[in-house]
Amino acid sequence: MKFGIFDHLDRDGLPLSEFYEARLKLTEAYDRYGFHAYHVAEHHGTPLGMAPSPSVFLAAVAQRTRRLRFGPMVYALPLYHPVRLIEEIGMLDQMSGGRLELGFGRGASPIEQSFFGQDPATAQDVYAEGVEVVLRGLAQETLDFRGRHFSFEDIPMAVPPVQRPHPPMWYGVHAPESAARAARKGFNTISLDNAAETRRLTDAYTAAWREGCGDAPLPLMGISYFITVAEREDEALAAARRAYPVWHASFNCLFRRRGSAPRHQRPPDFDTMVQEGRAVAGTPDRVTAFLEQAAAEAGVNYLVGQFAFGDLTPAECGRTVDLFARHVMPALKNR
Repeated sequence: MKFGIFDHLDRDGLPLSEFYEARLKLTEAYDRYGFHAYHVAEHHGTPLGMAPSPSVFLAAVAQRTRRLRFGPMVYALPLYHPVRLIEEIGMLDQMSGGRLELGFGRGASPIEQSFFGQDPATAQDVYAEGVEVVLRGLAQETLDFRGRHFSFEDIPMAVPPVQRPHPPMWYGVHAPESAARAARKGFNTISLDNAAETRRLTDAYTAAWREGCGDAPLPLMGISYFITVAEREDEALAAARRAYPVWHASFNCLFRRRGSAPRHQRPPDFDTMVQEGRAVAGTPDRVTAFLEQAAAEAGVNYLVGQFAFGDLTPAECGRTVDLFARHVMPALKNR
């Protein structure tokens, strides 16, 4: 079992300069405690995401950490020129000594795509072609490509990644079919669904992997939870119940403004998230017991915590990370 972090970088009320510094200090803690990877969301024009340019924030992460792997979850590919993105990926992998992890997607929000003059109806096609272009450019010294949306001829790829042919790939999965596709491509995955729903995904992934790769070790199959830990259960619950609605308001901010709803809505209160098996708050023992059962039910080998959300203070986030790393991680590894 490995452990990772997912972070929207949603606004918490601090001035932005203090906000970024607090988040970077958390990445130092993740590095110090031996987490595997730090995954950052990309959003635009919304308090849900203060890393609209994941590459900029991750460049700072690269300099503040030594072992922690990190990457976007995901780059919204229709919003990028492929050549520019290839160069940014090469820079980040070089600056970090080969610690970059890659996630690509079409983008979760049609509203955000419209900010860039992109047609949401074509986003899937642009994404699929963009992935092909970027991976080809990372693996070769010269980029040549002819497609419906992009065409390039004899472009030197001057900033190659350290990891060849490219950094490890990640994909967010919501359906068994997408999990099987990810397995056939050798992508790592993260599910935001509960354990029972995730089991359908990991079963599909494992079957497709075994069919193509036999007994080769499985890539990482992850599941993500909102997690808050404190010495007393009432302290953890109080913090999570206060902070989660702030995150939820940010999650829905753009959609309320435009009179629509997100594709994958979440309950408005933390207790319902707990009841649906998407979150946990409590003592280290309580969190360990929940995650042990959830990991077994989901069939995953990668547990991903969303430790900083809503208006949780830097001290509250730091307490969760410290208790999780010192008590929960060793217990789960030992079992």
